[in-house]
Amino acid sequence: MRWLIPWILAASSVCQILSQNTTTIPPPTAATEEYVRVQYCKWPCDCPQVAPVCPAGVSLVTDGCDCCRACAKQLGENCTEADTCDPHKGLYCDYSRDSPRYEVGVCGQMTGVGCVLNGVRYVNGQSFQPNCKFNCTCLNGDVGCVPLCLNSRPPLVWCQNPKRVKMAGKCCEQWICDDSRRFRKPSPRHVASPAYGGESESWHNNCIIQTTPWSTCSKTCGMGISTRISNDNDKCKLVKERRLCNMRPCEVDITKHIRPGKKCLGVYREEEQKNFTISGCVSKNSYRPKYCGVCTDGRCCTPYKSKTIQVRFECPDRTGFSWNVMWINACFCNLSCRKPNDIFADLENYHDYTEIVN
Repeated sequence: MRWLIPWILAASSVCQILSQNTTTIPPPTAATEEYVRVQYCKWPCDCPQVAPVCPAGVSLVTDGCDCCRACAKQLGENCTEADTCDPHKGLYCDYSRDSPRYEVGVCGQMTGVGCVLNGVRYVNGQSFQPNCKFNCTCLNGDVGCVPLCLNSRPPLVWCQNPKRVKMAGKCCEQWICDDSRRFRKPSPRHVASPAYGGESESWHNNCIIQTTPWSTCSKTCGMGISTRISNDNDKCKLVKERRLCNMRPCEVDITKHIRPGKKCLGVYREEEQKNFTISGCVSKNSYRPKYCGVCTDGRCCTPYKSKTIQVRFECPDRTGFSWNVMWINACFCNLSCRKPNDIFADLENYHDYTEIVN
């Protein structure tokens, strides 16, 4: 039995060691809390009333939440589940650098075919300007361009011959009014050819006749005064001429006459004839004049076709006199609103317009 003693002692030692090792192992710890992802999308959708204006070459797309319109992220910019990379340039959101969260990525370029334009090679998704008039993008072998010359607009309706010309030092062509073929305005004693800038000029008894356009009426409603400078007289002397003008009656609400669904009434005309009145004196004849209308969307209506008539007035003391009166034939409603007595009104960019006689 002596040979069993060492084995029993050895077995006892092993059990003691195992017992010691078991007691030294720490109990398992509690599981780590899960990481809470940032919610970039929120429902219900809360979008601005006006969509953003993206720079040239940047796509306006629906965001990744399928809620609002937004400017797409470009190459190298950060992107999320809400911020979408520009799909029209072959971009995608690469989340590989944000492991293990995968929340914020970087817009990367998907492999695609480049483009060749005018002998120059562009990589897929590259934006470039082949000239000052266009901004282009290469997308998988195709080139798409957007124009940059968008602010030019033709002259207003009274310009008879508008045309676009190349201006020195400017990329985009500009609209001008070709004044070389403007009509001639007959006068009782001469023929006047309006020069660029609104003056009329002709020869009369060795005198160059010059006449400026009539100024804006001094009142926006009711009887006012309009003036001009002219030397169309026997002495060839520059004098100030005046005429009565009435843009619209003050006592009439013209907005009530605007047709349903419309925002403007260009010309308003009273149903019955009436007499002009000034300083208690009444016109000998009755008239049914036209007036410029009004708009409800911020535009203003001004005369662009008119003539001057002479009206005889009779006063209570049986005296009388004659006045030149502006007779409106047509009006034009636009955003170029001139204010009465505004000395800067003639500095507008639009081509000046002169009185047109029927």
